[in-house]
Amino acid sequence: MPDDFVHYLRVGIWSFGNASWLFGISDRTLAAFADGYLSAVDIAQLFTAAFFFVSWLFLMPTLKR
Repeated sequence: MPDDFVHYLRVGIWSFGNASWLFGISDRTLAAFADGYLSAVDIAQLFTAAFFFVSWLFLMPTLKR
C-alpha cells in the first residue's frame, strides 16, 4: 500500500515536470521569435532547455516489484 502511494507520487511529480518543461520550452521559443530573428543566446537557451527536457524524460519512474 505505501509503495503504491510513493509510485503514484513519483509519477505525478514526473508528469508535472513534463508539463513544466514543455511550457518552458514553448515560452522560450515564443520569446526567441518575438523580435523576428534568432540570436546566439536564444539558440543556446533553446538547446539547453531541450537537453534538460530530454534528460528529464529519461528519469521516468518505474514500478519495481
